[in-house]
Amino acid sequence: MNTLNETHDPKLRSWVVSANAAGCDFPIQNLPFGRFRTAGGVDALRIGVAIGDQVLDLRATGLIHTDDMNALMAASPADRQALRAAISAGLAEGSSQQGAWQGALHAQSALEMAVPCRIGDYTDFYTGIHHATTVGKLFRPDSPLMPNYKWVPIGYHGRASSIGVSGQRVKRPRGQTKAPDAAVPSFGPSQRLDYELELGFFIGRGNALGEPIPIQEAEQHLFGVGLFNDWSARDIQAWEYVPLGPFLSKNFASMISPWIVTMEALAPFRAPFERPAGDPPPLSYLDSPANREHGALDITLEVWLQTRKMREAGAPAVRLTKGNAREAAYWTPAQLIAHHTVGGCNLQPGDLLGSGTLSGRKPDEAGSLLELTLGGKNRITLPNGESHTFLEDGDTLTLRGYCERDGAVRIGLGECAGTVLPAVALDG
Repeated sequence: MNTLNETHDPKLRSWVVSANAAGCDFPIQNLPFGRFRTAGGVDALRIGVAIGDQVLDLRATGLIHTDDMNALMAASPADRQALRAAISAGLAEGSSQQGAWQGALHAQSALEMAVPCRIGDYTDFYTGIHHATTVGKLFRPDSPLMPNYKWVPIGYHGRASSIGVSGQRVKRPRGQTKAPDAAVPSFGPSQRLDYELELGFFIGRGNALGEPIPIQEAEQHLFGVGLFNDWSARDIQAWEYVPLGPFLSKNFASMISPWIVTMEALAPFRAPFERPAGDPPPLSYLDSPANREHGALDITLEVWLQTRKMREAGAPAVRLTKGNAREAAYWTPAQLIAHHTVGGCNLQPGDLLGSGTLSGRKPDEAGSLLELTLGGKNRITLPNGESHTFLEDGDTLTLRGYCERDGAVRIGLGECAGTVLPAVALDG
């Protein structure tokens, strides 16, 4: 586990004035990594660190000599901590680097952000126990959780090629669906398009094929965290997912926030990992003292919606839900890594592990419309009088996340936002 050091000091301030504003997502205590280029440009992507409303071009500072984010992620934990310390010292008030680094700063508003690294493989887990329970009750009221849920971190291999960055538009997918009273399936645009509020965990150092990562070492292989929206077509999913799981209902689009908040930055916001009384303890390969003491992440998560009519009227987005990852997740990131590799699977720098939908116990902590509307039975009424069950064309859906705790400076994960477009017309 990462420990607190001078980079987390609540008294630390930056000569980048916007980083000192109250409620800022990117104070000097955060320093998340991303890839950027000039908006509208064709220049190669560069590695940057968010500081206030600016981005620091790391290569221009001389601290790194590569534009390959995956290579940076593969560095040892000690090298990553040393880089963080150097960035923090250079951005701190009174730093001798201020004059030299001024020219390495770029306004975020003038930049185009990319997926923060090359994502070679993507695995989506199902760690949200309240989500699994609520959705399970829709189909299996008497036994919502499968018998293996509290023993095995459930997951499936997803599609990496369709993962985009926040700000992109999502075309409504087409596929087969089957109404309960229909004799045969039909084909057309999804009518039950949904979001999934997730965290994405990025792998740093990989492991060799056939060599599992013990849970005691798992976090040494974890680079950081981003917001993740696994867009889902619920009607397509209901027809296709038995017996092998989601396919077209998930592969049309997933979305990640542009910044990776490192595990070092999250050190002040770790929490004990506790199972409810009466639940089985994890098997030994999924258990360690450190994981029990500090394995959970105390991250507040929010979902915001702005419809096309709201946007045209100049009305702001409305918050649909607010919850916390610590209370929602039944498994920790370290457990996901230990389980993923226990059979010998080799993870690589930049691989992405989705947490699965992170919902709380209460209805206003739900991480999907499937839960908020109880499968489409209950419509959501918005402040302007519109009502929704699932996402409609023109809707902009935004995920937000942040950490705050007494004795620490608030840090944010930024935003993960996407707008729904109509389905592409098919010839014929």
